[in-house]
Amino acid sequence: MLRLSLIVLCLLGSLLAVPARAQTNAVPPWGTGESQAEDLVVSLVTFSPGDDVPSWWGHGSLVVEDRRLGVARVYNYGMFSFDDAMLARFAMGRLEFWVGQARVDGTYRYYRAEDRDVRIQELNLTTEQRLQVSKRLADNVLPENREYLYHHYNDNCVTRLRDMIDVATSGQLREADRAPGRMTLREHTRRYTAPSPPMSVLLDFMMNDEIDHPITRWEEAFLPDELEAQVASLQVKDAQGQSRPLVARQWNYYLSPDRARPPAEPPPWGPWILALGLALGGGALGLAAWARQGSRLARVFLGLENALLGLVLGIPGTALFVMGWVTDHTVTYRNENLFLANPLTLMAVPWGLSLMRGKNPKTRARLFKLWGVLAALGGLGVVLKVLPPFDQDNWRLIALILPISVGMAGAFGLDRILARFTGAARVSAPRDEAVVSLKSP
Repeated sequence: MLRLSLIVLCLLGSLLAVPARAQTNAVPPWGTGESQAEDLVVSLVTFSPGDDVPSWWGHGSLVVEDRRLGVARVYNYGMFSFDDAMLARFAMGRLEFWVGQARVDGTYRYYRAEDRDVRIQELNLTTEQRLQVSKRLADNVLPENREYLYHHYNDNCVTRLRDMIDVATSGQLREADRAPGRMTLREHTRRYTAPSPPMSVLLDFMMNDEIDHPITRWEEAFLPDELEAQVASLQVKDAQGQSRPLVARQWNYYLSPDRARPPAEPPPWGPWILALGLALGGGALGLAAWARQGSRLARVFLGLENALLGLVLGIPGTALFVMGWVTDHTVTYRNENLFLANPLTLMAVPWGLSLMRGKNPKTRARLFKLWGVLAALGGLGVVLKVLPPFDQDNWRLIALILPISVGMAGAFGLDRILARFTGAARVSAPRDEAVVSLKSP
């Protein structure tokens, strides 16, 4: 299950891997010096999000075409191997991607078969700039140059394209992108993970306040759609100070008739998440009250709820604890969600199963202490938010997990209080009856 958590977090960074069969090792003419600069065309291609989790983010590539020689290549910086070695590297925060080249027609057909948009922007670059970009791409794809250390937001398969276009335009893209971004990296992540609320909440849980600070449009261009929009709006100046649009022309190879674009804003799930947390915490209180009436079924259900929540919250909490302390994943460091779920939460699994069996009289006391500690830690995390360092945007997780911990602690605390109260009543009743009998004639 810990391996599963690592895979899920890894999917955040997996913008897309083009199938190995689409790749080619042939050196293109602009890499051998055969191409003439005036014959080259450089285009930015944006592929819309797909159905599977790694493709939710969409994808982008650069295409170089020599129209005189009739040769074209698509350059993809999203190549990786999804195997055990990759998982081990990722677990330590050293995920390696590389750039590959492929034939354009085969790549476009692949995305069309996936029912994903293929949108093309021909860049309005000078002959020198086109030759510069083409040679750099041909050099990047060489085995000794192709690999790079991947970062979800700062260095991915789209930021590499952004940086190359910026160099070609002498820094004009970055200069134009100094304006404030529309939203934070977390908000962008939430809107792109909208297809799956559970995955969205899990990724939200794993990342710290590094993605909560205000960003610029430059940083927003880690997303293909954002880079596409920025390139379309950019006016670049030539050596004479004359402005021209960066995009010479744009067209669509394919537009999906049914696929919707990502939402413009993060989905407003906060009230629903709070309702779920209150339902689970309140359900524990209801089961505890039912169990006090002698219901074996209520005890089994309460134990089952403890075991399941221990798994669902404890595994990500444990993964977050490990990744925050012993890996290079900066987005997991000093994560405030550890106040809500951590390795302690896993103890609810064996004790929940023990409660289901009903054979250990100490189980209820142990669960009371466990959830009491977790509820206190969660409350502490909320109180600490008055201090500037505790500025993580984790209110969705607080709304979900804190009511669960409080409800569970209350369920077993109520059980203990009622046990003492009813026990005292049973002891005092015979004494009252004895007094009455002595006074009777």
